[in-house]
Amino acid sequence: MGKIVAFSNQKGGVGKTTTCVNMAAYIAASGKKVLLIDIDPQGNATTGLGFSKSSLKKSVYNVLIDDERAADNILKTEIENLDLLPSNIDLAGAEVELVYKRSREKVLKNALAEPKEQYDYIMIDCPPSLGLLTINALAAADSVIIPIQSEYYALEGLSQLMNSISLVKQHLNAGLDVDGVVLTMYDSRSLISRQIADEIRKFFTKRVFEIVVPRNVRLVEASSYGKPIMVHDPKCTGARAYKALTQEYLGREAKKGAKSN
Repeated sequence: MGKIVAFSNQKGGVGKTTTCVNMAAYIAASGKKVLLIDIDPQGNATTGLGFSKSSLKKSVYNVLIDDERAADNILKTEIENLDLLPSNIDLAGAEVELVYKRSREKVLKNALAEPKEQYDYIMIDCPPSLGLLTINALAAADSVIIPIQSEYYALEGLSQLMNSISLVKQHLNAGLDVDGVVLTMYDSRSLISRQIADEIRKFFTKRVFEIVVPRNVRLVEASSYGKPIMVHDPKCTGARAYKALTQEYLGREAKKGAKSN
């Protein structure tokens, strides 16, 4: 049975989608079968994997609102072992339409019962908000990865984010755990960047991944070309960081598995 991981942060522009797409790609490259679900109406993960949102006739919207099977809406990507349940423009109205659905917070969880048996990892790129789409992702997930930008304003939303996760645990998904916190857009030359990183480490302690993701123009380029960084420029600093981050994550997962056996 696969593990469902939500990438969430209520603040936008923190590298959430970049982290989700690139970790998914590197996990797939390690031989694991991965499904990436783009549940953000902006659809950046969809375009980041080379698909045009405007030309897609089917998406996660059809799964959430029309009760279609997830399997009937999944696309193959150019990365071996990596599939995508995409977002398109229809998803913009899903938040309102979900209000009228029965068990509206658990529509995605119910839809993923079948795919969870077929993938090693299901990774969900959440919107930068705590609406019904994000709540659906957190209700369905086994764990959360939180990308945080190494800048002052990133600290302001931390307590709100953790409170939101706590509420979901309390009312919808008692097993939800925080897998880790990823420091993104890190500039080692900047004093404020180092100070913020220290504050985040104090707040989250061992949950913060040791590998930090630096500011890197090639990561921005890769998104615009619709390719994960491992395809666009596998030797750049951004690619090396995400490869090492993924290895650290899989190492943590292996230790958890060993402890539970």
